Amino acid sequence: MQPSQPDLPELARRIKQWGVELGFAEVRIADVDLRHAEAGLQAWLDAGRHGEMDYMASHGMKRARPGELVPGTVRVICARMDYLPATTLEGWREHETARLADPQAAVVSVYARGRDYHKVLRSRLQQLAERIGGVTGEYGFRVFTDSAPVMELPLAEKAGLGWRGKHTLMLSREAGSMFFLGEILVDIALPVDAPASAHCGACQACIDVCPTQAILGPGRLDARRCISYLTIELKSSIPLELRPLIGNRVYGCDDCQTVCPWNKFAQRAVVPDFEERNGLGGAELVALFAWSAEEFDLRLEGSPIRRIGHERWLRNIAVALGNAAGQCRGDAGILAALGARAEHPSAMVREHVQWALECHAGERADLLQH
Repeated sequence: MQPSQPDLPELARRIKQWGVELGFAEVRIADVDLRHAEAGLQAWLDAGRHGEMDYMASHGMKRARPGELVPGTVRVICARMDYLPATTLEGWREHETARLADPQAAVVSVYARGRDYHKVLRSRLQQLAERIGGVTGEYGFRVFTDSAPVMELPLAEKAGLGWRGKHTLMLSREAGSMFFLGEILVDIALPVDAPASAHCGACQACIDVCPTQAILGPGRLDARRCISYLTIELKSSIPLELRPLIGNRVYGCDDCQTVCPWNKFAQRAVVPDFEERNGLGGAELVALFAWSAEEFDLRLEGSPIRRIGHERWLRNIAVALGNAAGQCRGDAGILAALGARAEHPSAMVREHVQWALECHAGERADLLQH
């Protein structure tokens, strides 16, 4: 016997409660009308600012049309999950900034120091979707978390989870920006929530702090210059002119988040998955550069970092080791580490190692300019 037709407002209330029980900080509901976002998406793609991220263009405007992506979809359940580790101390933003000034430190984005968020969110969203089915009976749904052509931020804005900051990341008055987003596309006409208003005001700290000036203006990002893109998405060599600007960031970049005033309200994670692994919050470049391919795979099992592979990992660290020449040129430990990789089988690794060695030999004018 099929369950009776649910009271939709009551179902929406229960969905939000279940979401919190499953570790989400907040769950809200949006309709699927993203016509207002289509022109901006198309202009961004036409300008080529997505770089090598071909998947951003491969589905056309389906990215802005959830009802076409998953036929029958009329609502999107949007959820956010905080990822700042529960063990994070007060003053964490100042600590992260200080690490950037240490030439031998290997700086990894906070979100990537624990378990891969794709797996964590997808599992819990699936559980939430199944709880809904326990009330409604069989229904149409599909779970997403940064895994398909869904415009997460515009949907989260419509649902009222926050607003799109000038750095293009989602901001919440209650939680800053240190959280992940996930969605369930459903064919149930749940009541929708009101959007939130923007609260960046005249602040442009994120624009000013960006090391590569990837933020062209409020809400305008050239991904091709973004350090997160360069160290994660880019599969080829890092452009010469951008290498000195990367500093010691080896996987991602948090500068626009650590400088944001709203992140004084960043909330700690309630799930243990995002606790730091392998000492990545305090690791040093030379130690990480010594990892073999086997050690890389073993240590980073279940980590989002593993997706870039050992070759790009070495590429990124080689750039950071080269940039260390600005403060400790000719350091014996760094030179030995680079020398050990000088004949690496990968041409890309060899190229970046050679560049780093030239930095330490004082042969890179591009480094000296920054």
